[in-house]
Amino acid sequence: MPFLLGVDGGGTGCRAAVADATGRVLGSATAGPANILSDPDGARANILAAVDAALAGTGIGPGALHAVLGLAGANVPAAAARMTAALPFASTRITSDAVTATRGALGVADGVVATVGTGSVFAAQRGGQVTVIGGWGLILGDEGSGGWLGRALMSRALLAVDGMVEMTPLLAEVLDEAGGGPALVEAARSARPADFARLAPRIATARDPAAAAVLAEGDAWVCRFVDHLAGAEALPVTFLGGLGAVYATRLAGRYGGRIRPALGTGLDGALALAREAAP
Repeated sequence: MPFLLGVDGGGTGCRAAVADATGRVLGSATAGPANILSDPDGARANILAAVDAALAGTGIGPGALHAVLGLAGANVPAAAARMTAALPFASTRITSDAVTATRGALGVADGVVATVGTGSVFAAQRGGQVTVIGGWGLILGDEGSGGWLGRALMSRALLAVDGMVEMTPLLAEVLDEAGGGPALVEAARSARPADFARLAPRIATARDPAAAAVLAEGDAWVCRFVDHLAGAEALPVTFLGGLGAVYATRLAGRYGGRIRPALGTGLDGALALAREAAP
C-alpha cells in the first residue's frame, strides 16, 4: 500500500501530513519556514523535521512516502530541482505552494486565489489547469505581502527623516525602536522577509496616515494581480494567507459577492495531488 505525504510550506512555517492510500490522515506536524529560494538549507531542515514528527508512531519511514510538496520559491525551477534531489522520499513532486493552496481552496472548481502572507502569490484555476503569477520573492516582487508592506513602511520612515513625506506617529515609533535612521538601514541589510513582515499587523490596524498610504498601494497591487488572472470573467475570488482576511475586507466593495471562503487548506491540496499521483 502506498503512503502519501503532503507538505504545505511558506515563509512563516510548514505543515506536513501523512496519509494512507484512501487519504486517511495518519499523522501531522508543523515546523519552521520552508522557502526553498530564500533559505534552502533551512527549508530542508524544517521540512524533514515536520515529516519526522508526522511519522512518529506510525512505523512508516520517509522512503515509503509518495510526496507532493507545495513550497514557497518552487516557481524557480532550479530551486525545486535542487530540493527534489535533497529529499529522501519514494517519489517527490515539488510545486509552488500557490498550486497546492489553489487546489485546497477551490477543489476542482474554477476561480482565483490570492495568497497574501509573508510573501504573495496569485493563481487561477480553469478546468483543472492552474496558472500562477507573482511569488518572485521580496527582492524583486511579493507585492502587497507582509514583507512588502513592512519594507515599504521602513522606506517611508527614511523618507520622513529626509523631510520628503510627513513624519507620522507610526513612522516615529519604527525609527525609535530601531535606534534611528542609520540603525534602521543596518537592520534592513540582514533582514529576511519574515523580519519585515513583523510590521504588517501594526500596519493593518494602525490609524495612521503612513499605514493608510502603504495599505492603499498594497490594495492596488492585489487588485492588479486578481484582475489580470480573472480577465473578462467574473471568477470567484478566495483570499488566503495571514493577510488574506485583511485584503478580503478592504476589497469587499470591489469584488463583493465574488469573494468565497476556502474549501480547504494548502495541506489538503497537497494530499489530494499526492493521492492522484501515487502509483
